[in-house]
Formats: sequence, structure tokens, C-alpha cells
Amino acid sequence: MGKEVSMMQKVGSWAFLVGVIIALVAGFWPLNATVTSVLLVLGLIVGFLNVSGSETMPFLMASVSLVIVSSLGGNLLGSIATVGPRIQMVLTTLVNFVIPATIVVALKAIYALAKDD
Repeated sequence: MGKEVSMMQKVGSWAFLVGVIIALVAGFWPLNATVTSVLLVLGLIVGFLNVSGSETMPFLMASVSLVIVSSLGGNLLGSIATVGPRIQMVLTTLVNFVIPATIVVALKAIYALAKDD
């Protein structure tokens, strides 16, 4: 029999999928407080429900890489005529989604390290 998926895992998976889609689509329009808030909340849900145990370090490496590349490469990509600013904005919205999840996962990892002593 297959692995049972809990309701919380389903919510976390859907939050991730919806967050990525919103971040990608929102990158084509100016950001507003509502979209940013939705991305933040979905990022928190992903951080609390989706990432645990053996996924922690790969998630943190991937998310830190995304933040670094977006920050450093976003300006370079933004200078490309026509498509550059859109790419830069998509990276910004993705980072707005990923950063809250990264903070939650990093804090969970620190807590796990601290309690193991």
C-alpha cells in the first residue's frame, strides 16, 4: 500500500504550488500589499508544513541560492531590454514567497540543533 499523505502535507503542497504560481504570474504586474501578504502567508505555511527532517538542508541551500542569485543577478537581468525588468520582477516575487519559508525552516533547524544537546 502507498504512503499515506496527511491533510497537513496536502495543505503544504498546495500552498507551495499556489505560491509559486502566484509569484510567477504576479511578476508581470507591479507588486501591491495584497499580493505580497498572500505570498508571505503561503511562504509561512510552506515553511511550517512542507519542509522537515532530511529536506531541511537541501531546502535551505536552494532557498539561499535563490535569494543570492536573485539579489545579485536581478539587477543584471533587469538591464536586458524589454524582458529584463519582467524577469527581475518575477525573481522579486519568488523571493517574497521563499524568504518567509526559509526563515521558518532555518529557525526549526536551529531549534532542532539546540534541543539535541
